Amino acid sequence: MGGSQLIVYHFMWRHDLGNGCTGCSFLADHIDGANLHLVHHDVSLVVVSRAPLAVLDAYKQRMGWRFPWVSSEDSEFNFDYHVSFTPAELASGEVYYNYGTTKASIDELPGISVFYKSPEGEISHTYSSYGRGNEEVLGAYMYLDLTPKGRNEGERGNMGSWVRPHDQYDAGGTVDPMGGYSAPATATERKCH
Repeated sequence: MGGSQLIVYHFMWRHDLGNGCTGCSFLADHIDGANLHLVHHDVSLVVVSRAPLAVLDAYKQRMGWRFPWVSSEDSEFNFDYHVSFTPAELASGEVYYNYGTTKASIDELPGISVFYKSPEGEISHTYSSYGRGNEEVLGAYMYLDLTPKGRNEGERGNMGSWVRPHDQYDAGGTVDPMGGYSAPATATERKCH
C-alpha cells in the first residue's frame, strides 16, 4: 500500500458466530471493484477486524475477496476509533459510537475511518462514518434506489431482512438484528431438538 490517503473499513467480526457480519460482508463485496480505481488516485483501502489473521484470511478466501485485510486483534486500534467496546463499557449499558452515547448491544460495530499523510510525514485522522452512514459506498443500494420497489427491506426495515453473505443466498438461514448470519439447521440438528 502506498499513497498519501488511507481508507480503513472497520469490519465487524462476529466472535460469537465465528464469521463476518452480514452487512459488513455486503459492503466488502463492493471493495475490490472500487480498489481497481482508488489505487491509481493516491488512495489505499484496507479492511481491519479484531480477529486472528488466519481466521480473516480463511473467510476472505471463501468469499473470493482480494482487498488487504489486517487484524487489530492485539491492538487498541478499533477501540481508539470507537468501533470496538471493552467488557467494562458493555457492562455499563452504554458505549460511545457514532459521535454519541448509545445503548450497548454488541462488542463491535462497523465504521469507516480516513487518514492523510502529509508530505512531511504527519498523519491526520480526517473523517469517520458509522452505522448506516457507510451506505454511500454500497453500489447495490444505489441501483436498488432506482427501482420501483427500492430497497424493499421488509418489516425489519434494514438489510438483515434480505441480505446474506453472497455465497449463502440459496442456503436460507437468518440474520440477527446485529448482522450475524446463521445457516438453517440441518435435518439431523432439527431432529435433536
